[in-house]
Amino acid sequence: MSTSAASVSIVTQTTVRPESADAFARWQGDTSTVVATFPGFIEQRLMPPHPPLQVDWVILQRFDSLDHARRWLGSPERQSRIEGAAPMLVGRDDVHIVTDDASAARTAPVSAVISTRVKPGMEAEYLRWERKVAAAQSRARGLQGYRLEPAVPGVQEDFVAILRFDSDANLQAWLNSPERQALVEEAAPLTAEFHARMVQSGFEQWFRNATPEGVPSPPAWKMNMIVLLTLYPTVFLWGLLIGTPFLAGTLKLDFPLALFIGNVVSVLITARLVPFAAQKLGWWLAPAGDEQAAVDLKGAGLLAAAYAVMILVFWKVL
Repeated sequence: MSTSAASVSIVTQTTVRPESADAFARWQGDTSTVVATFPGFIEQRLMPPHPPLQVDWVILQRFDSLDHARRWLGSPERQSRIEGAAPMLVGRDDVHIVTDDASAARTAPVSAVISTRVKPGMEAEYLRWERKVAAAQSRARGLQGYRLEPAVPGVQEDFVAILRFDSDANLQAWLNSPERQALVEEAAPLTAEFHARMVQSGFEQWFRNATPEGVPSPPAWKMNMIVLLTLYPTVFLWGLLIGTPFLAGTLKLDFPLALFIGNVVSVLITARLVPFAAQKLGWWLAPAGDEQAAVDLKGAGLLAAAYAVMILVFWKVL
């Protein structure tokens, strides 16, 4: 049995001898075939180096639980694969297990895009520092993903780190944490310029007035449920009353054009309905007190019942 419902990622950074790059790529392809047979395996990504700044190969392997990830790490099959690759490697691997604290949707409501201009000649030191930050923030509450894009001279002069969190509150908690502040101060001698930009998913503008000032944005799954609550009847009624009889029937528009018109109208109507529904369901989007789990369940059940009623009514109409 799994000890955790959250998926986890094994991130391996390893340095390969230049003359062995092709052989290592083939070795990794064979390894991916082996790991794919293990229980709980979800996906694997291989990121080759981009010299001179990124000299390591990065392998990301996702599993559905910590137990399954550990089983692969300690397996004889993996040990055998590692022994076969040893002549191709320089030094030892860096292996991290990162918890993907997002057992449901993997779409993050809020992200931080952090751009850093590194002083010339300090790139290697900065990459070592970035690894320390990655290890520290893997323990941050609500982290849903992290990616580092290295600088490319002549194309992109900045290192770009992208952090994805499940809520603005959890993102701000990590950005303002003493642990991160200490790390940022540690990197000051390495950096010439630093700035961060917040990015939120596309539905936030429809929910701005649904929660009190200072309260974090609602979780993505709640916003998605409310959007579905308004979008489904809009699309159905438009198709029943206008799309099929008028656009396709009277005007005889081709399906792609009629579908495009229907989508435009549906988005415009949904943009009006979602803020109204969000205000009515504000008690569910931002529950107060210590009974959040019960309120979450009550609201989700109410919306699920509304879905069922609409499906039944529309079924009868047809």
